[in-house]
Amino acid sequence: MPKPLIAIVGRPNVGKSTLFNRIIGQRLAIVDAQPGTTRDRLYADADWNGVEFTLVDTGGLDFIPAPRDSSRHADPTHAYNPAQIQQLVSQQAQVAIEQADVIVFVAATTDGITAGDLDVAKQLRHSGKPVILAANKADNLKRELDAVEFYQFGLGEPFIVSAMHGNGVGDLLDKMVESIPAQPVEVESDELRLAIVGRPNVGKSSLLNALIGQERAIVSDIPGTTRDMLDTHLLWKDQPVTLIDTAGIRRRGHIAHGEVEQYSVLRALRAIQRSNIALLVIDASDGVTAQDAHVGQYVVEEGKGAVIVVNKWDLVQKESDTLAIFERQVRKALDFMAWAPIEFVSAKTKRRVAAPLDAALRVREAMQRRVPTGELNELVREATARHAPPSRHGKRLRFYYATQPSVAPPLFVFFVNDPDMVHFSYERYLENLIRERWDFSGTPVRMAFRRRETER
Repeated sequence: MPKPLIAIVGRPNVGKSTLFNRIIGQRLAIVDAQPGTTRDRLYADADWNGVEFTLVDTGGLDFIPAPRDSSRHADPTHAYNPAQIQQLVSQQAQVAIEQADVIVFVAATTDGITAGDLDVAKQLRHSGKPVILAANKADNLKRELDAVEFYQFGLGEPFIVSAMHGNGVGDLLDKMVESIPAQPVEVESDELRLAIVGRPNVGKSSLLNALIGQERAIVSDIPGTTRDMLDTHLLWKDQPVTLIDTAGIRRRGHIAHGEVEQYSVLRALRAIQRSNIALLVIDASDGVTAQDAHVGQYVVEEGKGAVIVVNKWDLVQKESDTLAIFERQVRKALDFMAWAPIEFVSAKTKRRVAAPLDAALRVREAMQRRVPTGELNELVREATARHAPPSRHGKRLRFYYATQPSVAPPLFVFFVNDPDMVHFSYERYLENLIRERWDFSGTPVRMAFRRRETER
């Protein structure tokens, strides 16, 4: 189930990224005095008082109309001017507003009320979403008093904060989690939910259309045609399946030339969160790119199953070992998800387009697989006998008991004398043995190491 989404919006250079970093507790967003540094939405999971949510940093909102000379967009060598860049930032920030459950509007006490602030406030009042006003950069008494004028926005009492120093951020967080609307209860269903994800222009919509045999999604050679998630329901081998098509995911900070593109990372992330399994689509003519790995990381972090779909295989000149060579390249580039099956297809010719669905059904079985406790502990005994656990300062890591408390993704918990002694290489060793013994193809495996009660 998707986490509640809280978007931080406002004009450029009011301290949105600084507030974002303060809340998540790490320097993830780029912070610079130059207005407009944040070019694309940035997000991170956070929690406050036990309430989990996804926080989104956005580019500045200035409601500047699109440039009239649209013909300039057709020139791929043309560099965007500041107004055009701001238009792109405004477009992608608007998507964040549409997707958000709660909006935090940041204004700077150092600037007072500007015409841009008033435009943003007007837009937010009509959004129908809970809006919290944060009067930022209130680093001294004078600026705290100056925040009173922000009542003019018509958004209620401003929360006086200094994101740089952390003043008032706790009260702001209290209000943020209090404003999250009640989340609908998700009814458990046997329906397989597949998110079709990948960078722009790899053929996700073409794959969807080939699977369902009709033009359900718009197909275009222009990257980023798909703007929204499109849910399509079908029966596959008597199994109910929902296919979720998404817009292409770009790396943060990448602005494409051409038509104004609404970056849709948030929609894709929500689609991944809603899904059981993701079909990660790769363009065979390009090979695996850094963006492909970026998308794959989203899938793994969300704990979803995955099938790697190499599309446009018809465009690759083939020899007897072409497929094997390409598969090795994919495995090397996506080594963090080496457990995912790979299917080679051509959505254009419809060749083998059914293979990803068949693979997804097998992945779902693997995600639901439970290992009997007795068999799991037998494997642990064999593993420790074959390869002794690490030791430190004359003390050796000891395994007492192992169990699998949950599935989808499978979670294995190991009770030991000292969890801090578990080296990542030994954890990987145990995971590999588990995968060799039982079929967990297509699903990430979670490993947890806990101290036995008698050791505490």
